[in-house]
Amino acid sequence: MQVYVNGVGVFGPGLPDWARARPVLAGRQAYDPVSSAPPAAELLPATERRRATTSTRVALAVAQQALAGVELDARGLPTVFATSSGNPDILHDLCAMLASGDTQISPTKFHNSVHNAAAGYFSIALGSQAGSTSICAHDATAAAGLLEAVTQVFASNGALLLVSYDMPYPFPLSERRPLTSAWGASLLLSAAPLHPQAVRLEITLPGAASGALESTMDDAQLEAARAHNPTARLLPLLQALALGGRREVCLPFSAGLLQVTLHNVSMRAAA
Repeated sequence: MQVYVNGVGVFGPGLPDWARARPVLAGRQAYDPVSSAPPAAELLPATERRRATTSTRVALAVAQQALAGVELDARGLPTVFATSSGNPDILHDLCAMLASGDTQISPTKFHNSVHNAAAGYFSIALGSQAGSTSICAHDATAAAGLLEAVTQVFASNGALLLVSYDMPYPFPLSERRPLTSAWGASLLLSAAPLHPQAVRLEITLPGAASGALESTMDDAQLEAARAHNPTARLLPLLQALALGGRREVCLPFSAGLLQVTLHNVSMRAAA
């Protein structure tokens, strides 16, 4: 299956947005993993903005980046939201309340606890009634989201926004699921290019006999991030988009790999 990448978003330590991430991922600047606070969810009305969690702010920030610069009515755009952790801070709070015997759960905390909370905030922000899919697949979540997104684009012959995001868990949940830092990434995908710099992307599921290996990052700190956050497993794909040309990356997917081939064009221009 093949689709086109028309816009990219990213958020993580030292990579606060796609414009500043590109030279780092392309090797033109050194990586400095300084943490930054997620931006305010500017897409949301003021009331919903106050209720938005860190997870939602990261998801909406990368979504907004991917949509920038493309003439498209996002209100009719289907979405796929992929997250392994969802809203871990809210999950921690609810577990702590229930463990203490407090069963009076805050309605705001409850609606932020559901797995499709970020997708709901996105639809509120844009006034969208388009279809949305929320996916969780443990460490393979980002690849599963990408496969679902590409499949939907291929089947509908339209466009779709993929958003992946994962946050670290507070203690003591972190002892069972030790994710590091907050990461988000997004891709605006379409069956036909939406602008001249769109990148053609093909995905396949190589068999075990292919000899394909999981893609890693040369920078030790970026590799550590990739290995310890499900969304950061998209870093090799983001690096390929930053470098341009024809490139192949293999993302961890269930018991095997998802092979992604990118063709010809670089997302770097116009910086």
